[in-house]
Amino acid sequence: MAFSAPKVDLRIKAVLLDDERLTVDLMDGRSIAVPLAWYPRLFDATPEQRRNWEIAGGGYGIHWPDVDEDLSTEGLLRGAPAPRHVSPPATP
Repeated sequence: MAFSAPKVDLRIKAVLLDDERLTVDLMDGRSIAVPLAWYPRLFDATPEQRRNWEIAGGGYGIHWPDVDEDLSTEGLLRGAPAPRHVSPPATP
């Protein structure tokens, strides 16, 4: 019995946000849902700023110009939260 591998298409089809979750639908039918708290810029953004997104990177990324946030489908699939920015130590 022969099986064929399903076609993988990581391009973004739709982006949905609420107060707790970011959900990204991919062209191949999969959906990725992650806690919005993983992305502090989006978490702290207003609903209007969250709604103002655009597909970037040839369909493999999402950009929020109002909050200068960029996410990729590759990073979302890896389950990678945004890195925490650590303030440099104070100089005496």
